[in-house]
Amino acid sequence: MKECEIFSSLKVPCTSKIVVRLDGRNFSQLSRKLKFEKPYDLEFAEILSKAAHQLFQEFSPRLMYSFSDEISLLLGEIPFAGRVEKIDSVMASFLSGAFTSNLMKNPKYHGIFDRITPISFDSRVIPLSKEGVVAYFQERQQEAWRNCLNGYSYWTLRREYSKTEAMEILHKKKSSQLHDLLFDKGINLTQMPAWQRRGVGIYKKKIQIEGFNPLTQEKTTSERKKVFVDWNLPLFDEKFFHEKLWF
Repeated sequence: MKECEIFSSLKVPCTSKIVVRLDGRNFSQLSRKLKFEKPYDLEFAEILSKAAHQLFQEFSPRLMYSFSDEISLLLGEIPFAGRVEKIDSVMASFLSGAFTSNLMKNPKYHGIFDRITPISFDSRVIPLSKEGVVAYFQERQQEAWRNCLNGYSYWTLRREYSKTEAMEILHKKKSSQLHDLLFDKGINLTQMPAWQRRGVGIYKKKIQIEGFNPLTQEKTTSERKKVFVDWNLPLFDEKFFHEKLWF
């Protein structure tokens, strides 16, 4: 029946940069059952970040970027000989397992697995040009900002209004109007944590290592690359990709 596996030989384009995006499945339902804080829950963000860090160590991408329940990887070396089915299935299952494992380590969530469905992520492969890579991550970061604005607006209103009333108030409001609404409630989004506004990045950062040469009896310094979780990302631009990723 091997001939029936018609997609098993599908490979990524060899001339493209490859991004893999993973999204949590039914995470809005998971959020309600686990009673995550709204609009942002730091413990959830840390659990997802730890799982993403494990995924980074396994596949060593150039960049990993996450916000909400979404993670995007800019691949360096393409795993599994570029086989799309393999990349999608392994990365989604790896992240699902890593997220579940980190969730179980938190005493707050002990015993919750009798109340929730198994945690899963979907995955998609996105081939891009070099210029398209910067545009892609800029677009995802803009989506993170929209999530931040809309999330704070909705959950601030929910302190006083029902779900239906809050949705009616927000209907067709422009970004400037949402800012005004939040400002009237004493909330300035520019003062919110950067990870809520811009997401979290994981990449390798150059660090200086001090050592000692016993032959010359002199102190030495060398450069190493260390995996760095950036909770204070700047806005993505070409400078970021050149300076941080040597892209």
